[in-house]
Amino acid sequence: MKQLATIGVYGADLEAFLVALERANVRRLLDLRQRRGVRGSEYSWANAQRLERELREAGIDYSHHKALAPTTELRHLQYAEDARLGVAKRSRATLAPLFVARYESEILDAVDLRPIVAAMPQDAATALLCVERDAEACHRSLVARRLGREFGMTVLDLRP
Repeated sequence: MKQLATIGVYGADLEAFLVALERANVRRLLDLRQRRGVRGSEYSWANAQRLERELREAGIDYSHHKALAPTTELRHLQYAEDARLGVAKRSRATLAPLFVARYESEILDAVDLRPIVAAMPQDAATALLCVERDAEACHRSLVARRLGREFGMTVLDLRP
């Protein structure tokens, strides 16, 4: 059975990130970010070119799936809910119900997940990447839930 994990950037450094992937036997990483960069010097390791190089050196295949990233409009909808609740993006604990509904209908329903699943390794895990530390605060949890439901996968949320 194919294995699925999720992982975020916030709260981790490169070493902890790579150790978490290794411990979970991740050999394929799917980047679900719209923009493959992270603000802040402490997260420069997670910017696309450096991350791809580090993953390659660790024997982990990388691919970017921009079609699964929330649009700028959807991100701003979530930011508005964060502001209403007085929550900073990096400390968000949950997604806004309207964001979830629109992400599922506008993004997830429009993407054929079968080729993604077909490319997943049989003997190792695939991880879904975005920036939020906690999967529940990130669209990657919605992708993971859909993959789990439609393809019978269990999900391990990594927190390096």
